[in-house]
Amino acid sequence: MAGLSTLILLLCAAKDVMPSSSHWKPTWPSYRVPVILPQSTLNLDKPQFDAEARLEVVSPCGPACHKSSPLPTYEEVKHYLSYETLYANGSLTETEVGIYILSNSADGSQGKSRTKRQIYGYDSRFSIFGKDFLLNYPFSTSVKLSTGCTGTLVAEKHVLTAAHCIHDGKSYVKGAQKLRVGFLKPKLKDGSKGANITSSAMPEKMKFQWIRVKRTHVPKGWIKGNANDIGMDYDYALLELKKPHKRKFMKIGVSPPARHLPGGRIHFSGYDNDRPGNLVYRFCDVKDETYDLLYQQCDAQPGASGSGVYVRMWKRQNNKWERKIIGIFSGHQWVDMNGTPQDFNVAVRITPLKYAQICYWIKGNYLDCREG
Repeated sequence: MAGLSTLILLLCAAKDVMPSSSHWKPTWPSYRVPVILPQSTLNLDKPQFDAEARLEVVSPCGPACHKSSPLPTYEEVKHYLSYETLYANGSLTETEVGIYILSNSADGSQGKSRTKRQIYGYDSRFSIFGKDFLLNYPFSTSVKLSTGCTGTLVAEKHVLTAAHCIHDGKSYVKGAQKLRVGFLKPKLKDGSKGANITSSAMPEKMKFQWIRVKRTHVPKGWIKGNANDIGMDYDYALLELKKPHKRKFMKIGVSPPARHLPGGRIHFSGYDNDRPGNLVYRFCDVKDETYDLLYQQCDAQPGASGSGVYVRMWKRQNNKWERKIIGIFSGHQWVDMNGTPQDFNVAVRITPLKYAQICYWIKGNYLDCREG
């Protein structure tokens, strides 16, 4: 069993190389990403699909609570990153993983009594209208889950979302077996299909084209824990569609420290349930962070959970600007800040370990997952 020093090396495997102070562009760091590979797979009993879908996660455990938690052992980390795979026919498997650090040469580079609110002062969300926006990148990467959440296209057949949209920590939610992903197709007032319509045309309501999900991956860290414990750190899931969606997607990336984000801000779009018929975009400053979580006060409502949190930074290797998903919007937290209740919205950070896991789920080859 690896000792504490090995664990610290593992958790700090991302050796970021930031631009010098004279470099004005916010630049994507270079990371040394660990390798996560399946070791064994077991068949499990078919789930009951008896849980109610929750559109958000609420937790009183804030930044200080998470920061004071002891470091997990190496074996615990392996267990948290092991995962369940749910198939469309209802079958279920559990896969144990191994975690490896390759050498540089192989590297390649008190809230219950209060009314919950998720709008902070003036509502800064923007409803996105007009096909020239809705059907274009990056807004076109946002999709709707049949369980009520939001997801983000991260590959030709894959959607990243929150684990709580699929599983409540104890059981899979109703509808998870027949899970579908909706792709926005605006239905315009004049009844046309959207061809040759200017961006000023206002859609009357949303119309979705639905694709069935072939299989779903959920990390055991979520299934083992709960919002007050380790589970919040692992509130993410990956969906594989039965057929390619044929749209531009957004790549995932390792989350840089908040101080290195452009303007210290994050962005995401989702289907907030208080604005039916709208895709809602927002951006805001990051207020605090732990190794696994970003705390912010982006205005959001249930339905937006599962949205991909992204930033745009300079990609030095390709000599261009590039947006990447660095987190998954999870839910709402009341936090005791020196005796005063303070509320945050929380996003799960894509750490080097999570990047290695999600990338392997997508590509099936760790050699394609060496750069975060």
